[in-house]
Amino acid sequence: MARKSSLPPLSERQLEIMNVIWDRGEATVGEVWAELSAARKMVRNTVQTTVARLEEKGWLKHRAEGNTFYYRATQPSQDVRKRMARRLVDTVFEGSTEGLLLAILDEQPLSEDEAARIRQLIDQATEKRS
Repeated sequence: MARKSSLPPLSERQLEIMNVIWDRGEATVGEVWAELSAARKMVRNTVQTTVARLEEKGWLKHRAEGNTFYYRATQPSQDVRKRMARRLVDTVFEGSTEGLLLAILDEQPLSEDEAARIRQLIDQATEKRS
């Protein structure tokens, strides 16, 4: 069974920042701010405060090079995303993975390639459990 994290849940803004850091491996506040502010207006101090809080909560660690702090995640993105998906299924869909998938499929049609890949993943998951 997967180990549970004692870390608090991530807000939408925190998750945006974590995604940048996960994608880069590590990043400075300036690098995170530059990437996020390219998509929408964002104040650098907001990013700096959020990064500091993520570190206080245990989501990030830093290393210093001179006066520059480089932040990296303490948890792999894949583990966090799995826990978030499980929490979504449990809380919103009362434990029904099927309910989640139906909700997604109602909103966004699948391409043939996506449908084939999902069928393959379902087959692999079924084989694993057998």
